[in-house]
Amino acid sequence: MQKITVIFLSTSVALGAMLQGALAEDADNITAAYSKDGRYYTADDVPTFNVAEDGTVDWPTYEGFRRYHSECHVCHGPDGEGSSYAPAIKNSAVDLDYYDFLEIVASGKMESKGGTEFVMPTFGANRNVMCYLDDIYVYLKARGSDAIPRGRPRQKEPKSDAIRADQKECLDG
Repeated sequence: MQKITVIFLSTSVALGAMLQGALAEDADNITAAYSKDGRYYTADDVPTFNVAEDGTVDWPTYEGFRRYHSECHVCHGPDGEGSSYAPAIKNSAVDLDYYDFLEIVASGKMESKGGTEFVMPTFGANRNVMCYLDDIYVYLKARGSDAIPRGRPRQKEPKSDAIRADQKECLDG
């Protein structure tokens, strides 16, 4: 009887994982379902962007633009469009799972294609990246979904006190 229970539980866990994966694939990873302290999130609690009808972006998207262009564009090109040195990544935040995106940035990635080695360095110890990683993510998500055009966003929401405190704690930590 124990074997049947174990098999049933294993099958239930596997089916649950498959269903969860299918739901995650179907989930809208773009649309803001709620906001908290100046940040926006999807229904499954993943950071996302908010762009008002007049083009005003949320503070994290604006900050993401700034941080992307101070740390990432050297390799990945302006506005995530790619370069001769590294691929375009403006769609990464749309196409990749949020947690996979975080893992790649924090831990780096090595890949071989056609006899060429591609290396994404690790940024896990770089506070100028890690303290703003969700901001970079939402900026790239906004670019990848064509919610914002290339270039510096013209209008932005004010920076919330909660965001200011989080940044200070991360940078001072």
